[in-house]
Amino acid sequence: MADRQVGRGPGDVRPGSGEHPGGGAADPEDPRTWDADTAVTVLYTAHWRRLVALAAEFTGETSTAEEVVQEAFVALHRRWRRLDDRAAAVAYLRQAVVNGARDVLRHRAVADRKRPLPDPAPEGPEERAVRSAEHRLVLAALDALPVRQREVLVLRYSADLSEQDIAEALGISRGAVKTHAHRGLAALRAGLRAQEETP
Repeated sequence: MADRQVGRGPGDVRPGSGEHPGGGAADPEDPRTWDADTAVTVLYTAHWRRLVALAAEFTGETSTAEEVVQEAFVALHRRWRRLDDRAAAVAYLRQAVVNGARDVLRHRAVADRKRPLPDPAPEGPEERAVRSAEHRLVLAALDALPVRQREVLVLRYSADLSEQDIAEALGISRGAVKTHAHRGLAALRAGLRAQEETP
């Protein structure tokens, strides 16, 4: 991660120095006292895995997800001194990850609209085939949903985020999250039923 960080500005200090531009020691519990390097170090350690899992739900690839998350941390480092609310840095990272994953999907859709499937771990070949088929049906039904409904469902049921977290990540209200989730679930069920009834 350190290789991707941008150069330090005149107000930044060396990582691990325990100081921040305003003077005094940085409080590990108070983001307002952190400099950019401290913020990235603390948040990277605490949230890297969850953010990669979140990005992977959208991109379908761990390596791509890691790149998206790394770029989000680089952006946070660059913008840290200009953040209005440093306590909301995790929400900023989530939103940056979602936006980065959207960009990946937009570029991928030009050449290939199908996402790779994660490797199932069934007990035997028959169960493997059934689970793989079921997973493909769900992915196909999800792909048919409007973008916002798909994003809300992925964040809620795959990434296990709260309504508030989803609202912050997508830049919408909690009421909109509820509406998109309700409509998305209804459309998903209808899509799955239609696929099951297709000979």
